Amino acid sequence: MTRGDLVEVAEENTDPRYGYEPEKRPIKVYLNYGLIPLDKTRGPTSHEVVAWVRRLLGITHAGHSGTLDPGVSGLLPIGLGRATKAIPLLLLFPKEYVAVMRIHSSVPREEVDRVIREFTAEIFQKPPQRSSVKRQVRSRTIYELEVLEQQGNLFLLRCLCESGTYIRKLIYDIGEVLGVGATMVELRRTRVGPLTEQSGFVTLHDLNDAVFRMNHGDESRIRSLVRPIESCIEGIKEVVVKDAAIDAICHGAMLAVPGVIALSPGISKGETVVLLSAKGELIALAKANLSTDEVVAAKKGIAFPVNRVIMEAGTYPKMWKSGNSKLSEEDKASSRSSTTSS
Repeated sequence: MTRGDLVEVAEENTDPRYGYEPEKRPIKVYLNYGLIPLDKTRGPTSHEVVAWVRRLLGITHAGHSGTLDPGVSGLLPIGLGRATKAIPLLLLFPKEYVAVMRIHSSVPREEVDRVIREFTAEIFQKPPQRSSVKRQVRSRTIYELEVLEQQGNLFLLRCLCESGTYIRKLIYDIGEVLGVGATMVELRRTRVGPLTEQSGFVTLHDLNDAVFRMNHGDESRIRSLVRPIESCIEGIKEVVVKDAAIDAICHGAMLAVPGVIALSPGISKGETVVLLSAKGELIALAKANLSTDEVVAAKKGIAFPVNRVIMEAGTYPKMWKSGNSKLSEEDKASSRSSTTSS
């Protein structure tokens, strides 16, 4: 029932009549909690691409993470339906880009390599004028930065960086330190956290073909292209929740200690965690009010205030009494664990 190296807090069975393992959801439910690692081409805006995906799939809700400018290609993660609410999780992960840099005058290669090493650290940037965020200086971390190829004054760079880093500005600053100036010629995003080019991106042509097959009774192709939103939570600490507490959480309750089955080791106070059902379904995003050790030792108390609910209310049965106005959030979250035995 619990996964991997989670710390077990209580023994609890999950009722097979409610919810689904993410890969076994019926196709309509599957798409409602789906994520597409879309390979955006150069030309259209990110919003245009999302609109095309909505039209192809015949859905009303979809959203993307990390806008790519029209001239930039590569990974544009698109959440479908309820999964749109989980897209902010991707901001917790580093992103990888491949860029072509042109320096304006020749510089010895060893000098370029030296400056590149200087920028592999915490840097300070001011967003460009056309950015969608407030223009104030902020710090970002460059985890890896290397030259893959050189042809004259053109350099192919690979950059692994913190979310929110402006690669065009990074290249401009490298040029300033080199003393000759530099311009970004081309940019492609190749990774966002667990979503990598090696694991496969999806083109609009792929998606169109999969939708055609789905409409003619073959779901296999669409299931191979659209991933459950749970596929993007790798590396984020987890909390497994009792069936009895799930619907209360979906109605805004906080998760109390009695509602926890198991959780990741090493959770710290204030850390973002994901709340999962015992079947592995993403219920909500939450902040830790207690550490792992404190949850294990405690008998009661609010452990994980919820930031954002992902699961649709009613997926699991209601097991708390709404008629009692004095019912505490802790009571709602905990419910009666005896009702969950299958």
